Amino acid sequence: MLPRLMLCVVLLWPALLSAEKTGAYLGAKPTVVPDWFKHSFLDFEEDVAEAAASGKRIMLYFHQDSCPYCARLIDENLSDPEIKSFVQKHFDVIDINMWGDREVVSIGGQSFPEKAFARALTVQYTPTMIFLNEQGKTALRLNGYYPPRQFRLALEFVAGQKELEMSFNEYVVAQSKGQGRGLIGEDFFLDETDLAANRQHSKRYLAVYFEAADCDLCELLHDKVLSDGPTRRLIGDMDSVQIDIFSDKLITTPSGISLSQRDYAKSLNIGYTPSVVFYDPAGKEVHRIDGFLKTFHFQSSLAYVLEQGYLAEPSFQRYIAARGEKLREMGFDTDIWGYQSFHPDEVK
Repeated sequence: MLPRLMLCVVLLWPALLSAEKTGAYLGAKPTVVPDWFKHSFLDFEEDVAEAAASGKRIMLYFHQDSCPYCARLIDENLSDPEIKSFVQKHFDVIDINMWGDREVVSIGGQSFPEKAFARALTVQYTPTMIFLNEQGKTALRLNGYYPPRQFRLALEFVAGQKELEMSFNEYVVAQSKGQGRGLIGEDFFLDETDLAANRQHSKRYLAVYFEAADCDLCELLHDKVLSDGPTRRLIGDMDSVQIDIFSDKLITTPSGISLSQRDYAKSLNIGYTPSVVFYDPAGKEVHRIDGFLKTFHFQSSLAYVLEQGYLAEPSFQRYIAARGEKLREMGFDTDIWGYQSFHPDEVK
């Protein structure tokens, strides 16, 4: 009897260990705010006036600890000599910790802790950059990390006060002919041009992918992120449509307006490709991705929509923190800076 009991324990031991194992948290990248950023008292009316007097504009940089996207912005974009020189010439950069407690005095004189200020501005991604004009109004907002070439376009747009002439979408489109390899198809993209009809007949969420033909970052999305098994299973639970931001082909938007695909992207001010805009079954936008994301955050955006997390938790950052913790409690690693994900659905 004893040997048989011991055999049962030996056979069950790996399962017991697995159940008790906590997954690892991977990919966090601490970074240091550059010492050449403005040492501000966080009174933004004063900061805007000082910047304007020097022929500059304000760039508010929202960040959080150990954010790999923030680290990439600092270590790659702002460490590039040409980008750094351009930023220092045209902008005063002020850092805001989205979970911080320093007092911020906003335009209009209202005071907030940093975290309340970030919440009031619905900061969902880090880094988020908000560029202020000479009146303290938003000239441009970047929700998430932009790689160097795209970031430089944004800097040039704001420094040249191009927002007075056109939208950021129009500026980006004007910099590219939109010709090249062609859009990258996926078997989950619907051949659908009437998104209003889709919303009437489908009870699923709708994801609209805005892409371009000459887009290296679109290729990266398809090759590295959309190829991930758990991500594709989440995608399979919603309707997905692909839009060419340079196309003159007509499409009916979820609100029932007939536009070219180019003008549809323009109406949403899509300035980054690939972007993904999510709609609920009634055709209301509920979430969007309009910056660079790797697998965990992209997958979490899908889950945020499908689980209706946006209704229970307005802060996407809090949602993904809770989601990651839950996965690790189940014994699965979460890598916030990798391309491969590990999810319970992968266990046979």
